[in-house]
Amino acid sequence: MGAYEAVIGLEIHAELLTRSKMFCSCPVVDSTKAKPNEAVCPICAGMPGTLPVINRQAVELALRVALALGCQINLVSIFARKNYFYPDLPKGYQISQYEQPLAVNGILPIETEAGWREIRIRRVHLEEDTGKLSHFSNDGEVYSLVDLNRAGVPLLEIVSEPDLHTAQEVRAYAQALRTLLRTLQASSGDMEKGALRIEPNISVRPAGSSVLGTRVEIKNLNSFRSLERAVAHQIEIQSAKLARGEAVEQETVGWDEIQEITFSQRSKEEAHDYRYFPEPDLPPLVLAPEWIESVRAALPELPWERQRRYVEALGLSSAEARLLVSDSALADFFDRTVQALRKASARMAATWVTGELLGWMNEQGQSLENLRISPEMLADLLDRAMDGQINLNTAKSVLQEMGASGKTAAEVIAEQGLEQVSDITWIAGVVAQVLQENPAELEKYRAGKQTLFNWFYGQVMRLMQGKANPQLVREELNRQLEGKNGGAA
Repeated sequence: MGAYEAVIGLEIHAELLTRSKMFCSCPVVDSTKAKPNEAVCPICAGMPGTLPVINRQAVELALRVALALGCQINLVSIFARKNYFYPDLPKGYQISQYEQPLAVNGILPIETEAGWREIRIRRVHLEEDTGKLSHFSNDGEVYSLVDLNRAGVPLLEIVSEPDLHTAQEVRAYAQALRTLLRTLQASSGDMEKGALRIEPNISVRPAGSSVLGTRVEIKNLNSFRSLERAVAHQIEIQSAKLARGEAVEQETVGWDEIQEITFSQRSKEEAHDYRYFPEPDLPPLVLAPEWIESVRAALPELPWERQRRYVEALGLSSAEARLLVSDSALADFFDRTVQALRKASARMAATWVTGELLGWMNEQGQSLENLRISPEMLADLLDRAMDGQINLNTAKSVLQEMGASGKTAAEVIAEQGLEQVSDITWIAGVVAQVLQENPAELEKYRAGKQTLFNWFYGQVMRLMQGKANPQLVREELNRQLEGKNGGAA
């Protein structure tokens, strides 16, 4: 970007995991599977004379998120009408919050390439989602149909301050926020289904300047890949305009995933364009301090706290900690595994959970919900490997059998005769046999081709069906190759 600096704030809309909609009793359905307009009533369809009622569960989930972000909770917040006309907005306005939102002034810690940063949260507020338009073409006739299943679904909008400066930081922030929402079980965060939609506001200014430039908003990004690329593209466009002495126009743009370019949609609206005014059909939302404190007390360990604990207390790498924390169920599985360990380390458990276990689950299409290996069973397997009962290669095959059958490590080892061989007399005999049967390779090794050591090692392990103690095999192989202790000559 050279002499220019990007200044970026994000608006993130998350569908809350409630059973019913924000202001009516219609069920929240999967809009990708449900029949169009099957979860609609006069209230969410915007019929005259209907009265909305606030969903308590949505308020509680929003409170959980706001408290986790360290926000100041407003004991009294006001719902407002945000007026604009669009075919998927049945009432002609959206019920949202404006001047008196649910919460303000929070912090989201994120890990960047330069270390940890705290991104300020401007506001957290509740609103309702819109419907969905589908566009069709038939014999040259173009038309659109509206599905109101999604209309009225509870949305949580989280607005950051413009504290981000690169596309990589923007992605890290969005990923950290989705991890928080999932950890709190406030939202599925499923971007493919539109449960999480991201809208960055980007401006560019000369490096070192404190004056904000003209901002451009990118609407409704639904993947982290699109987010990062769209932001980087818009930074490049604005920087090039400023370098040419051109002005950046305030506007709303979309992202073309195929061409990887932004395109203009409309001039950017200001707050007054929406003609906000208090929703006359809803009373102020008044929260009891005791309820707020009970919600706060029930918060789980937060993702960034857990990630730091994994690195600082357990010695995990940042990458391992991030991967575990990104799925709270996986992190819970890991924690239970660590608690059950006798000899194996937490670092070893992390390597197996994020590597061997996840790899096998992905291959088999398994999930943690139907996994037949408990954390205690995995801990027992790792301890047996550390005890020397089996070697690590054998442990991998035992893990796969445990996953397929649900048997314990002890049962698999006993049934298949997999216990590790540490009998040095047996190992020495097999090493001698391999060297005697491969005189040409032995001569090349002793002539200086040291890479043959691993080949000999592989031959010994093959004859011993992978059950030999690897360390003892290497030590005995080295002794005999060097002609020590009466080894093969």
